[in-house]
Amino acid sequence: MSAPTEGAIGCTRDGAVATVVLDRPEKLNALTLAMWRHLGETIAALSADDTLRCIVVRGGGLQAFSPGNDIAEFASVRGTKAQAVSYGRAMHRAAAALASCRHPLVAQIHGICVGGGLEIAALCDLRICGEGSRFGAPINKLGLVMAYPEMAPIVDLVGRAVALEILLEGRVFDAREALAKGLVTRVVADDAVASEAWATAQRIAAGAPLVARWHKKFARRLADPRPLTAEEHDEAFDCFDTQDFREGRAAFLAKRTPVFEGK
Repeated sequence: MSAPTEGAIGCTRDGAVATVVLDRPEKLNALTLAMWRHLGETIAALSADDTLRCIVVRGGGLQAFSPGNDIAEFASVRGTKAQAVSYGRAMHRAAAALASCRHPLVAQIHGICVGGGLEIAALCDLRICGEGSRFGAPINKLGLVMAYPEMAPIVDLVGRAVALEILLEGRVFDAREALAKGLVTRVVADDAVASEAWATAQRIAAGAPLVARWHKKFARRLADPRPLTAEEHDEAFDCFDTQDFREGRAAFLAKRTPVFEGK
């Protein structure tokens, strides 16, 4: 895959792990309408790739994951309700692609992660940040509302009360508070974020990929209040007919590392 270009969504690959970069470091990776569109397209394409096992999402550089949307762009693309509706569709398509991605997503968070950046991080399955990272959604100071599809992943992650605290106060807070609120999975030294995120991705990639996809699917389904069907209950046993299960069992008995093929 091609290397990132200025103001774009970059995507590189190393083995079974892809890295998606919000690549606009000169603006702390502030998101443009074009970047939202490209992000959705990139994640959708990666989700369809059966040879992939994990995706790391990060910002360009080491100063920020993303501070959210570029306010300087608002006058031309988000200055009226009609424009905002169109802009919102692009954001929500990207969010839907992240939410439905079949592969595990790891957010590698350096520095600032607020607003739309926080929304993207919340849609990842694991979030690794540095001790100097900062979080929040101070959009009340802009007179902006976080729409339903944007708020949903944060509410799902931390609950309604904490989500409202974040939105109503509009306060930016540190990594330790983010960990206590359940916004992040792990806090490490700032200079260890990249290595820890990569180690996390490698641990995920070493597991059976079909199992990771099933676990993501089941976790999403359990958030749906509808009763599970007989077919859904039955699907949880499909793994026993896979080559990966046979390989995993044989490797365990032989005390060797399994080699999974996603079959």
